[in-house]
Amino acid sequence: MAWLLWPMSWIFAAMAAWRRMSFRRGWKTSTRLPVPVVVVGNLTVGGTGKTPTVIALVTALRKLGYTPGVLSRGYGARLSHPSEVRDASRPEDVGDEPLLIAKRTGAPVWVWPSRVEGGQALLAAHPECDVIVCDDGLQHYALARDVEIAVFDHRLGGNGFLLPAGPLREPLSRRRDANLINDPYGKTLPDWPNTWRLTLALGDAWCVSQPSLSRPLAHFASRGPASAPLTTSTAIASGDGAPSAPTAPRRVLAAAGIGAPERFFAALRAAGLTIETLPLPDHYDFATNPFDGVAADAILITEKDAVKCLTWSDPRVWAVPAEAALDARLVSLVVEKLRGHPTV
Repeated sequence: MAWLLWPMSWIFAAMAAWRRMSFRRGWKTSTRLPVPVVVVGNLTVGGTGKTPTVIALVTALRKLGYTPGVLSRGYGARLSHPSEVRDASRPEDVGDEPLLIAKRTGAPVWVWPSRVEGGQALLAAHPECDVIVCDDGLQHYALARDVEIAVFDHRLGGNGFLLPAGPLREPLSRRRDANLINDPYGKTLPDWPNTWRLTLALGDAWCVSQPSLSRPLAHFASRGPASAPLTTSTAIASGDGAPSAPTAPRRVLAAAGIGAPERFFAALRAAGLTIETLPLPDHYDFATNPFDGVAADAILITEKDAVKCLTWSDPRVWAVPAEAALDARLVSLVVEKLRGHPTV
């Protein structure tokens, strides 16, 4: 199938190359904001781990004395103008990833398809911001950038073909400043310049219906016999209705509405959990509860999914945060380029 679609990929490649050249030669205008811009994106379709990377980079820059703001397109966002993500924002209005970034970092997060207009609105509302981190937008050339970080998963460039014959949005030869490889299977890193491994560690799970309640993942390790009968959510609710997961749930369901749900499942298995899995479409809206009628003692979901379930009262549902660890050399590279940012 890839070879059949290969001629169409050349058409896609020609259109992408023409667009890049239009900005490079000034036929189309790239706007430079008065503060440096770091773009975290990918060259392939599908989720690669950009959101944890943005959260970790914002945290690292803040520790170094910067005051970062975040721009995002906001997948599925329903907006009529550039808007800031606030505590009361709904994921269906601003997008699940921007909402998660705002909750995890506390940084100003603005959403709008035009990164230039979004960045201008962000800086007008928060003039204290001295760097902008762009969540995705590697191909959004209308916004001039100072640092480009491409995030890959274990597929790397796949079959090496561009869309629709392969997973690439742009050729692997495209220039970028750094590469992060999110590969839970531990393959050897490719021989690319400035390439580091992106390490994601799962933190303590927190109960979606009672966020102040958290449990280590070991708490959900299944130690019951494989043939044990299914139980209901009443098995983990105490007499006063407060959720308190059992010390040995017999069945744990892991569900994920992300680009690569198997990575989440693999990380849970690596943490010693025996799980059943329910992959959901990326950016699944959770407008209806997919767990109704599911007999499980505990249900583990990603934090990206959890921001859409905060009004639920199901005590079985627990969110598992993913913490990204960035190589110190990557952070140093970013800071070095920020210091060389041209003034406007």
